[in-house]
Amino acid sequence: MSQNHPPIRTAVFPVAGMGTRFLPATKANPKEMLPIVDKPLIQYAAEEAVEAGIETLVFVTGRNKRSIPDHFDKAYELEHELEERGKTELLEQVRNIVPPNVTCVYVRQSDALGLGHAVACAHPIVRNEPFAVILADDLIESSNGGATRQMVEQYAEHGCSVLGVEEVPGDRTHQYGIIDPVKTGPRSWDVKGIVEKPDPDQAPSNVAVVGRYILTPRIFEMLATQKPGAGGEIQLTDAIARLLELERVTAFNFEGRRFDCGSKLGYLEATVELALNHPELKDDFAEYLRNR
Repeated sequence: MSQNHPPIRTAVFPVAGMGTRFLPATKANPKEMLPIVDKPLIQYAAEEAVEAGIETLVFVTGRNKRSIPDHFDKAYELEHELEERGKTELLEQVRNIVPPNVTCVYVRQSDALGLGHAVACAHPIVRNEPFAVILADDLIESSNGGATRQMVEQYAEHGCSVLGVEEVPGDRTHQYGIIDPVKTGPRSWDVKGIVEKPDPDQAPSNVAVVGRYILTPRIFEMLATQKPGAGGEIQLTDAIARLLELERVTAFNFEGRRFDCGSKLGYLEATVELALNHPELKDDFAEYLRNR
């Protein structure tokens, strides 16, 4: 990694949302704890961060989210039971949800004031360092080192904020933050502007920001003075637009397949595709799908 740029050591996971699209399943259980086959969404996101070399995982939580810290905590009774029964493989899985060198920190977002506000809540832990933001709703399957790792490498090369993006159909721009892009490479752009959920006829492009960010600490200055935007919330997109006035921001279309697990259809697609890749299930599940 370049000596000129501090390393990315911290990832922020905004997990305070209510998950209303999955009610009643999320009435008492966080949407981030919904399983894809045999692992919850938040664990896939945490594993992606660890794969990128990140050492501190900051979970910005809200009400009814106790099961998230419980998931990453040590479970003495469960481990004892598995050990007594000789289930060593399951025991190792439970013990190694995060490696021992990785620290989990939990911060409470007391008011549901939006993604930008959630990121701002992590400032006391992140301090004056660049950091990653990972939205567990976007599960990204990648054989090329994981999306966050690819973006960390982009940051190491350029030393500025990196937005994870992908090109979307023109009629879906109203579902995303859309950038005004200037092409700089096969999978990269400089960001000249960014608009939150524009109508197709108002969108500057079809290059959409998805749930992965590498941000410089100056974003906290923007968030501290950011006025509420769409939906009366503090929008991270609006703060990034102001950051653009002060420093370079790039965009990177990482290699990998994204599943929008914030929607029921995307969640089902992820379940099917990851089950077809699961070492224990893939053959039997593929046969079931063929014969149903």
